[in-house]
Amino acid sequence: MTKTIFIIEDDNALNNGIALALKNTGYSFKQFYTLGEVKDPDTADLIILDVNLPDGNGFDFLEKLRRTSDTPVIILTANDLETDEVTGLELGADDYITKPFSLMVLRARIDKILKRSSLSQSSCYDDGTYYFDFEKMEFSVKGESVELSKTEQKLLRILVKNKNQTLTREKLIDAVWTGDEEYVEENALSVTVNRLRKKLDATESIRTVYGIGYVWRVI
Repeated sequence: MTKTIFIIEDDNALNNGIALALKNTGYSFKQFYTLGEVKDPDTADLIILDVNLPDGNGFDFLEKLRRTSDTPVIILTANDLETDEVTGLELGADDYITKPFSLMVLRARIDKILKRSSLSQSSCYDDGTYYFDFEKMEFSVKGESVELSKTEQKLLRILVKNKNQTLTREKLIDAVWTGDEEYVEENALSVTVNRLRKKLDATESIRTVYGIGYVWRVI
């Protein structure tokens, strides 16, 4: 399946230059010029992220992303101080490139990171009872197909990706509804969890940790 790269860079010429460099590589890409434009960052296979953006700081964006996602991130910035590079890497960046830079070098680093990511990540979950393929959007319980909404898929993916780890309500809401412009009802998470439990017959798998959040429990 084609890998999708998010380019988050406010410099129009540079953003377009990166897109042009990726044009015949077999990757697809989406261009963003502000953080507010970015929707569903966890759907990207790799993110190229500027630090200084008109509506926020790339480091803050990365820190928030890492609470719920291990999507590879390449920091792209004019900040060439060693402390900035250390900050980016400690926050979870996979690479740190300072401007000016070679587009050929950037492409090589993208190739390397995506190859490594493909080897270490799988879009499928299969425990004998449940089979979830998040790329193909195919879900089944004991061989029976189940239809899930986009919101249900996003919630399920973060739960199974962090199996046996309790995720707070705040973390789950950030992961599932981040970027939504409409107001999110206070009970939206509870309603979505209940729908998932019913559709998947997963009362024993999706456990409530009272006062904290939820966990996908695997015995």
